[in-house]
Amino acid sequence: MRISVSSDMDEPVARLLVAELRRRGHEVREHGALRPGADARWAVCSEAAAREVAEGAADQAVVCCWTGTGASIAANKVPGVRAALCVDAGTADGARRWNDANVLALSLRLTSEPVLKEILDAWFAAEPSQDPEDRQNVARVGRLDARNS
Repeated sequence: MRISVSSDMDEPVARLLVAELRRRGHEVREHGALRPGADARWAVCSEAAAREVAEGAADQAVVCCWTGTGASIAANKVPGVRAALCVDAGTADGARRWNDANVLALSLRLTSEPVLKEILDAWFAAEPSQDPEDRQNVARVGRLDARNS
């Protein structure tokens, strides 16, 4: 899978994220502080990673900032992106399952190595729900994107 990763800070958990994704066999494209010379402002690098998902250059993205909040807000401004701030595996599972999230947002402050691996396990194991109500909600979000873009 092609995954765009952004971080506004070159923190150990961000480097671990990139290494873990590669270890799992994913093709990783780095943004922000993870790429020398790139703009590391959270709004800029999160948008860049999210835009690659929206445009089809990446299958999913992971965006990071100190709290994860700014990265998720910026990513969600890109039409077609459904970014979810996840601090545990249960939230990651639900975000993929019920919300068909295509961008994972992480907190550099709160995410430890064991929690990161649990979140990634849950994120990649979950499949989007086929329940009609869940699909209708995801479709509604898509219509909001279309109306607001």
